[in-house]
Amino acid sequence: MGEPLPVLVLISEDPRASHRANEALRIALGVVAGENPVTVVLVGPAAHLLDDNTDDLVDGDDIAKFRGSLKRFGISFHVERSAIPPDGSGWNEDGHAVVPISPDEIAGLVAKAERFIVF
Repeated sequence: MGEPLPVLVLISEDPRASHRANEALRIALGVVAGENPVTVVLVGPAAHLLDDNTDDLVDGDDIAKFRGSLKRFGISFHVERSAIPPDGSGWNEDGHAVVPISPDEIAGLVAKAERFIVF
């Protein structure tokens, strides 16, 4: 058998308003645990998945747990540059690996992926 195919998990759902953002993280974790290469991309309001105070997020406790597990697996969050809070306060203070990216760079990641999970 060859190398596992890369999977792109693209999340644009707002975790302050939808369970779907949490579900996307849960699925990403499951794919990672299956030893598949995964790239997680947060677009627009999905960047709130990295908010420090998860009390304001739908499923906040689960989000914190899944985020921690992804961190232990060494998974970075590729975050649309314009969605990153300008001052960074209250955001990603647990030091999760974040790669700021542009829309063009997101398109490049899409072009390289073999499979997609889009929320």
